[in-house]
Amino acid sequence: MANSSFGTNRPIGVAVLGLGNVGSEVVRILLEHADELHARVGAPVVLRGVAVRRTGVERGIAADLLTTDAAALVVRDDVDIVVEVIGGIEPPRALILSALNAGKSVVTANKALLADYTGELAEAAERNRADLYFEASVAGAIPVIRPLMQSLAGDRVNRVVGIVNGTTNFILSAMEETDADYQVALSQAQQLGYAEADPTADVEGYDAAAKAAILASLAFHTRVTAADVYREGITGVSAEDFETAAAFDCTVKLLAMCERLVDPASGNERISVRVYPALIPRKHPLAAVSGAFNAVVVEAEAAGRLMFYGQGAGGAPTASAVLGDLVMAARNKVYEGRGPGESAYAQLPIAPIGDTLVRYHMNLQVDDRPGVLAGVANEFAKRDVSISAVRQEGTGKRARLVVVTHRAPESALADTVQALNEQGFDVIVRSVLRLEGTEE
Repeated sequence: MANSSFGTNRPIGVAVLGLGNVGSEVVRILLEHADELHARVGAPVVLRGVAVRRTGVERGIAADLLTTDAAALVVRDDVDIVVEVIGGIEPPRALILSALNAGKSVVTANKALLADYTGELAEAAERNRADLYFEASVAGAIPVIRPLMQSLAGDRVNRVVGIVNGTTNFILSAMEETDADYQVALSQAQQLGYAEADPTADVEGYDAAAKAAILASLAFHTRVTAADVYREGITGVSAEDFETAAAFDCTVKLLAMCERLVDPASGNERISVRVYPALIPRKHPLAAVSGAFNAVVVEAEAAGRLMFYGQGAGGAPTASAVLGDLVMAARNKVYEGRGPGESAYAQLPIAPIGDTLVRYHMNLQVDDRPGVLAGVANEFAKRDVSISAVRQEGTGKRARLVVVTHRAPESALADTVQALNEQGFDVIVRSVLRLEGTEE
């Protein structure tokens, strides 16, 4: 039990909203490890209630703790901290605002809500001198939010790159390991429980985009919403893409990328936030992240490159991050302190995707006859795009040509692709992937 010379014996009351995989694990830890939490916090941590959709169902906890009235639960006098693990925008947004306006601290794992409403929630927390913690919103158990907010608060972060969606990483890993096409790998992920029956949020990049918005907001002290994130999913990635990637000693990953862009002439800064499948060299630290695991690489001026790796989803890993935040919020209640609030002083403009410098890896089907390769090269030259490597496989009308460019503005590369598709010299652009993790 807690040493009586520290903290207080006044209980810290906790309300949990939602009793799914994460909520059930949070409740279990609160009940089974009450003594340890008391010792760590400096006061008893007491579960006051759990909001569920319906009562009368056996859930393994006392029936008098269950309620369907979440709105009343979050403002109860005996509740100090509200844990939201429902997901979605409403009713969580209204419930969290109600809790913050009542002076309750909030712990949430809700990346979709935070990606669009962090500013509103942070302002409510500041106005009412309450804490808002959300470590579990990005990469599950992996501690990346707190390092960005606290450990690196005195440093200058230039880039955050990560694999932040376990479903898509599992699918892409399966495609590479078994030579399966996308649909086969997706079916396998669904059978194993790694993908939902409707996988749209994952495979189209929406989940990763929400997390990228949160990471960029923290890294660059700028409010970034999901709408600011350029997004592409993995549905167009083919077994052929992995085949050509292997020829360049690369693999394919869905990346969330947040970068600080500095104009060399003026010194003006913008940020680029984007999500898309990309080739990365096998020597890159993210290339070895397989299955449903997540990893985030942070590059800062003084700290250099830091990598955070681990389980990015699941009830127990996510609950671990929630409980970490809960302990921090409870300690602040005991010792009458507050955690760090929102830092959005920089308000850097968001660069359009067309201004971002990237490399392209293009897979073309061509008619192998005189003049075709010259015509392809000419379209790149017209737009000042330099070619780094060309690889041809096969002959005849279905020869395959792989073109890798040096860095160029996304707009110039996209215009080149469009021009190749419109030309009449027997060229079909089969796929285009960006190449990241190189210095060229």
